[in-house]
Amino acid sequence: METMYLPEGQRMMSASPAVAARNREFTESLAGLERAMETGATVEATVRLCDEGLNLHVEFPAMPEVRGIIPRGEVAWNRDGSPVKDIAILTRVGKTVAFKVLRMVSEGGVTTAYLSRRAAQIECAAHYLDGLMPGDVIPARVTHLENFGAFVDVGCGVASLLSVDTISISRIAHPRDRLYTGQMIWAVVKQVDRSLGRIFVSTRELLGTWEENAAAFCAGQTVAGIVRSVEDYGVFVELAPNLAGLAEIRECDRAAAEALVGRTAAVYIKSILPERMKIKLVLIDAYRSDPVPTPKLTYFIDGERTTHIDRWVYSPARAAKRIESVF
Repeated sequence: METMYLPEGQRMMSASPAVAARNREFTESLAGLERAMETGATVEATVRLCDEGLNLHVEFPAMPEVRGIIPRGEVAWNRDGSPVKDIAILTRVGKTVAFKVLRMVSEGGVTTAYLSRRAAQIECAAHYLDGLMPGDVIPARVTHLENFGAFVDVGCGVASLLSVDTISISRIAHPRDRLYTGQMIWAVVKQVDRSLGRIFVSTRELLGTWEENAAAFCAGQTVAGIVRSVEDYGVFVELAPNLAGLAEIRECDRAAAEALVGRTAAVYIKSILPERMKIKLVLIDAYRSDPVPTPKLTYFIDGERTTHIDRWVYSPARAAKRIESVF
């Protein structure tokens, strides 16, 4: 993918030395900023403050004589043409933003660089996002979490929704059970609404099929899992983000089990039944400690090597129930 359209923060802190070095070249000298302006390059730096006029001030630590200002009207762009809310401006303070250099004015020994995050987002949409199709695998960065899902930056600060039901096969109560703010993830484009300019993404298709996840376990093992929910017919224990097993529960134990939702449990694997897509468990012990940290995501489809998928089938071939995604 063209590096200029990465999620915000991925130029300054890129794993690619070349990408990070290029960003430094633009932000550590006046000549570099001028070159960014002349070439139309997308650059990143950190917002230091927001003034009373809701203009953002960007810092260039290597150039104290240069002030970077993103005027209020250039802070962000809504694809539907709606006004940008004040909170969307204020929450940029302390964060890395992508921008283009519009013009530079020198006066009294101080140079003011006028910048536009909006221009970077418009270009990102025109040259990258508008070309995305369902099934494309893309990098994204989690920006904030809500009860209904997570918002992710899919390029230059442009937001996309990752709804809670598309985060994983294993059901979770809140996106924080799987994700955290600032996390870099891989996602697959689920839907593109070109009339509204919205992109919806999913991650569950990248986290492995039932068989791929079940291959890590076998009957007779006692393993650690996370208690996710307590139902009338048993306790769902997550063994992996895309795999959960069911432990039977006695009515007298129900209240105690409900208090353990979100915590670690030791479970014995009684049987693994691919044709029914079921793993039968016995709850051995649960730890009434602090809730477990957000589990690490293991990708069975890596966006570095696979950039598009047309279909994903979660269910084993011999299972009666079929769970799949068609893009």
